[in-house]
Amino acid sequence: MQWGGGGRGIPTSVCSLPCRAGERKKMVKGVPCCWHCELCDGYRYQLSESECATCPLDMRPGRNRTGCVPTPVAKLEWHSAWAAVPVALAGVGVLSTGATALVFAHHRHTPIVRASGRELSGVLLCGIFLSHATAFLMVAEPGAGVCALRRLLLGLGTAITYSALLTKTNRIYRIFERGQRSVTPPRFISPASQLVITAALVSVQLLGVSVWLGVRPPHATVDYEEQRPPQPELARGLLKCDMSELSILGCLGYSLLLMVTCTVYAVKSRGVPETFNEAKPIGFTMYTTCIIWLAFVPIFFGTAGSAEKVTRQANGEGGGGGTLPAIPSPSTGSPY
Repeated sequence: MQWGGGGRGIPTSVCSLPCRAGERKKMVKGVPCCWHCELCDGYRYQLSESECATCPLDMRPGRNRTGCVPTPVAKLEWHSAWAAVPVALAGVGVLSTGATALVFAHHRHTPIVRASGRELSGVLLCGIFLSHATAFLMVAEPGAGVCALRRLLLGLGTAITYSALLTKTNRIYRIFERGQRSVTPPRFISPASQLVITAALVSVQLLGVSVWLGVRPPHATVDYEEQRPPQPELARGLLKCDMSELSILGCLGYSLLLMVTCTVYAVKSRGVPETFNEAKPIGFTMYTTCIIWLAFVPIFFGTAGSAEKVTRQANGEGGGGGTLPAIPSPSTGSPY
């Protein structure tokens, strides 16, 4: 028998063809033997001939969508440009701070070092050193120890720096404010008193972080929701510490308070004699630092959702953006 069109094979006489892998049968209403093939799209996979199911949060559909496979876990790598540039800048800051500390230590008995307040200057250099060193922790692979050090050092370096500056600025203000009314010098202006005041201010930051570490022990976690784009093949789990953007700002909140207070005293001390050349540089530093922090906070929260772009760039998939928190450095007034 010859069929229409010249063919000799028996034509297919079915209502619907079998569905391909990753597709489910969607039955036609009123025609029990006919169906439409519907792709299990998104994060769904083919559970049975007629049903699709959603993969767990830590998994994504396989290539043929007949099952789920684990979602790859990504982290910021040291060789990535997003990590190399901040680490290089932080390394320059660490080396320059260390070199300055060595010069101070070598000339610690000279009049210029003694007049500048070598004790508070040493504390100030220590805080600046910790602020730069924090960048290395932000790039290091998250773990319980790294996450604990991040909580501790993220705000400790800036707290030490601003505590020393606040103590120094407050001392200048009290000396000249008392000098206008009395010849008796104010109390607590000796180097030992300045160190005690600075230590008391820093202890507030240490106490807050200690309570936080005790109430909520640090640990690393994999975030699968932050990098879950519509295309499952681009999904990634982000390995990070259990620190939200709000908690990071909380770590720096006390430093912000110290910075604002120090700026207030810097404004009050702006009328000191020209020969006392320490107050004006401190005031200039605080004014510029306030401007940088005012820009840092909204930029940090505005770019906090771009983790997907950073990790994709770090893994060679294109994109841009940044999640590494850029902490304004009190020494140079620039973010690293």
